[in-house]
Amino acid sequence: MRDVGALREQHKRRLAWMPWLYFTLKARHKAWAEAWQAEVQACLLAQETVQIGHGSFIAPDAGIFGEPGRGVVIGDRCAIASQAFLHGPITLGNDVSVNAGARLDGGRKGLLVGDGTRIASGAALYAFDHGLRPDRDLRDQPVRSRGIRIGRDVWIGANAGITDGVIIGDHAVVAMGAVVTRDVAEWAIVAGVPAVVIGDRRSR
Repeated sequence: MRDVGALREQHKRRLAWMPWLYFTLKARHKAWAEAWQAEVQACLLAQETVQIGHGSFIAPDAGIFGEPGRGVVIGDRCAIASQAFLHGPITLGNDVSVNAGARLDGGRKGLLVGDGTRIASGAALYAFDHGLRPDRDLRDQPVRSRGIRIGRDVWIGANAGITDGVIIGDHAVVAMGAVVTRDVAEWAIVAGVPAVVIGDRRSR
């Protein structure tokens, strides 16, 4: 006979790494999964400066850290996968997904992500940067933060990097492994290091 408890634990691991499955659960799984998520989220709310919208999924091993003045706001129906790292100030709109191992840090000025945006595994969004002046060691350099703004319906590909100060317009696509160092227009498709425009979604 199959061990129901072990199967459920494995199902939790599957959901944590592939959280989009949470939103398509059949009725026989939905009750225990929602109760499990309520427990995970209650623990996070008690320990960190975090707001969590209705119907969202958060993997229990995601690292989500918010402090007063640097909170993390998660909209409705968001999905945060295993080993994602989020450090406020961050605001995620509704229906945002942050996949496994993505790293988001809002610096001092913050990171804003619009509704429906997908952030793939391993992507790195850092809303701060270190100085490079030659008169002091790197560890003693000042840190600046201008913030990052990501529009709605944006796709940020696996292992892409977004640097401080960047604004990405609605409906844009950032290709896998791209490093974005300047603003991206609405609907643009960018790729490369540093990223350059290679197309427009409207012409596909």
